[in-house]
Amino acid sequence: MINGQILKQAIISGANNISSQKNQINDLNIFPVPDGDTGTNMSMTVVAASKALADYDGSSVGEVADITASAMLRGARGNSGVITSLIFRGFAQGLKNMDEVNGKNLAAALGIGVDAAYKAVMKPTEGTILTVARMAYEAGIAASKYNNEAVYVWQTICDKANEALMITPELLPVLKKAGVVDAGGKGLCVIFEGMLSVIKDGIMVEYEEQAETPTVDTFESAAAEFDEEINFTYCTEFIVGREESIDADPQTLRDYLETIGDCVVVVNDDEIIKVHVHTEQPGNALTKGLEFGQLLTVKVENMKEQHKNVKKSKKAEKEVFAPAEPTEDVGFVAVAAGDGLKNLFKDLGCNNVVSGGQSMNPSTDDIYAAVMATPAKNVLVLPNNKNIILAAEQTVPMVKDRNVIIIPTRTIPQGMTAMLNFDPEISPESNAQLMMDAVGGVGTGLVTFAARNSEFNGKKIKEGDIIALENGKLTITEKSTVKALVKLAKDMVTRDSSFITLIYGEDVSEEDAQKAYDELMDRFGSRTDITLVKGDQPVYYFILSVE
Repeated sequence: MINGQILKQAIISGANNISSQKNQINDLNIFPVPDGDTGTNMSMTVVAASKALADYDGSSVGEVADITASAMLRGARGNSGVITSLIFRGFAQGLKNMDEVNGKNLAAALGIGVDAAYKAVMKPTEGTILTVARMAYEAGIAASKYNNEAVYVWQTICDKANEALMITPELLPVLKKAGVVDAGGKGLCVIFEGMLSVIKDGIMVEYEEQAETPTVDTFESAAAEFDEEINFTYCTEFIVGREESIDADPQTLRDYLETIGDCVVVVNDDEIIKVHVHTEQPGNALTKGLEFGQLLTVKVENMKEQHKNVKKSKKAEKEVFAPAEPTEDVGFVAVAAGDGLKNLFKDLGCNNVVSGGQSMNPSTDDIYAAVMATPAKNVLVLPNNKNIILAAEQTVPMVKDRNVIIIPTRTIPQGMTAMLNFDPEISPESNAQLMMDAVGGVGTGLVTFAARNSEFNGKKIKEGDIIALENGKLTITEKSTVKALVKLAKDMVTRDSSFITLIYGEDVSEEDAQKAYDELMDRFGSRTDITLVKGDQPVYYFILSVE
């Protein structure tokens, strides 16, 4: 039998296990866009439960499961995190008021969670975390009929979960093509295995911080890592296009850079050399780089000044939402990242904007706090990202004193259009339908970078390449952000297009933004209205809205 203290230790062990392996799980994300955060989202979701259980000293399994479910619900991030929280919420329902449980109880409770997870997803897809959870539960039930001991049943659940994980590529062709298993399914296996270590052997898995393989991107925001002293002022990054006529060993470049600075990274292949160094002599670093070929890109940042801004922005981003009485009829909450986009949504009428977006999904509790800070009887929430919709939906039953309606916007342009189509003369429910109908006519283009090596339509994509997506589908690879944007616009803009909005991010200079705008004006300005907006968003160099 398992008591409350054993289950508590098991949950904490599961949290430690996935926290230790989150980077490997992140790497299973097959699409090259920077969204490899499944492991991070699941880790943060389960760690919320671990923290909530830290001071619990009772012995009731039901109480432990209830604390776990409540904490995971509030801490859930991303689709994978929400599904995990739903599995454990059902788990808690099945163990309610129990002091001790056997294998049959555990398997039956898991089944309630699996059922809840399937119901929460509009179109359940096999070959995902859902498949892994379902097959594990079914095996657990069958095992409990043979042997009702908790250790035997949970061991069977773990074994079947791993077996199910291995067949996910057969169920999802995209996984098979990439040669990986489902990331969410892997995360669930890791959590279950961490729990098994306690249930079976009484040993809690300890958290082991992972060391990431250093790349140029590892040091991209290096100034943020220093709290006291920065040894060198300038973070210098550049890419050299290798020339066949130059026969020079990149190791000599690395050796030289180490004499004039630190945090040196030199990554080379047949076509380019990517370089990163912290130095007081950025000019000397660039001059040395020219010995190997032409400079394709150059970025030099003052880390001491950047560090000041990072500390300021960290304080600013941690906005605290103060609860407000619902005195008005209708209010709005949106999710967006970047000061420009936040101000834009506030200008469009949003009462509160939650910081978040691609690769930085807010928790259910973050969205809940913004809802409760909105002084309205009816609160319309715009997630503006497909991986945030589920987390937003979990706030609906949490709010008791106001009506929460989720407008399932999947992109920033969809959110903008939804707000522009709000009609104060009709009911909130009618507005929800009206706003979503308007969203159907919005095309979204994104220009970002490849976060990992991949392959697209037979063409190899290298980490760091500029890529463009049209309505979520990767369509273009380029070396220049502006070139990628122009190609994207050519594909998206039709004779029926009337409005184009170009939103540029925090890593785009005013000069490049203006150049991109001028290119669009030259090609489409005679027949469409084009607006340039400073969004300050991370991850995406450009967001293109076409209506």
